[in-house]
Amino acid sequence: MKEIEVIIDTEEIAEFFYNELTKRGYVPGEDELGELADITFDYLLNKCIIDEDNEDDEFDEFE
Repeated sequence: MKEIEVIIDTEEIAEFFYNELTKRGYVPGEDELGELADITFDYLLNKCIIDEDNEDDEFDEFE
């Protein structure tokens, strides 16, 4: 199976949830959206759909 690089941005997830929820008549708060985005990210990690890769790790080598 071919490996591809996918970047998951929790801010983008939060925006997606905001748009989808408002279409359905809900008015989510910013805190709730952040929590939903974090939960979604954790779900993807738990299902091994993504691997967490901290971009900061690349810069730790030079410090």
